[in-house]
Amino acid sequence: MRLITWNVARRVTVLPDQAAALASREPDVVALQEVTARGHGLWETALRRIGLPHLVYSPGPRMGVLLAAREPIEPVDPLPVPRPESTAAGSVDGIAVHAVHVPNAANGWVKVRTLEAVRAGLAAAAGPRVLCGDLNTPRREKPDGTVISFARDSKERLREERGTEWDDGELGVVPRLSELGFADAIRSLHGYAKPERSWTFPHNKGGWRLDHVFVSAELELAASGYHHDWRIAGLSDHSALEADFSVRARWPPAAR
Repeated sequence: MRLITWNVARRVTVLPDQAAALASREPDVVALQEVTARGHGLWETALRRIGLPHLVYSPGPRMGVLLAAREPIEPVDPLPVPRPESTAAGSVDGIAVHAVHVPNAANGWVKVRTLEAVRAGLAAAAGPRVLCGDLNTPRREKPDGTVISFARDSKERLREERGTEWDDGELGVVPRLSELGFADAIRSLHGYAKPERSWTFPHNKGGWRLDHVFVSAELELAASGYHHDWRIAGLSDHSALEADFSVRARWPPAAR
């Protein structure tokens, strides 16, 4: 299965170019964040045209999350996040896909509660599962694998108003989903030596790796990478992330 997750940044004027970029990669599943009410209808038409006719959309007051697939999407319980518009979920070919857009720190503690709910929901489920989307974390990743959350300032000092609870909430997903058997599509294949920025300030002046794909232990990653060129071309302020994976041959376990 080829999955592409992308925060399309509410950009309706370049939507045809965004859809063309997606079509060029022939994905089986697409997860989009920051899809506006106006953009939803346009995306539905565009996705059908590029062979992704099956859709799940979680609308919010301003924007929502959209999941699209080539094959039918079966219902699964969504992650129990505080804002339902922050996630869209469905099962494609027996793989539960959870697309998420975690609110950023400007939204206060809802960011932490969302990340806590993501971890709890994934821990409570079983079978092949994928988490993908804009998780708005981490602040920094070091070559030795150390991860710094937005509970800390630019000098890595813990902010008093956020503290260890915020720190644990962010780190519980990136990078500690590994404790639940999940693999980070980028770091598990490419390591930490190369810094990655999937969101950048204007003119590429700094940024963070906010966009992620995690796959459960039942799934085997084959390839992954960011489409930074799409961001540089102005299609979004986020780079899309593409990952190829399949169900491991030993899953499900053979009956005795």
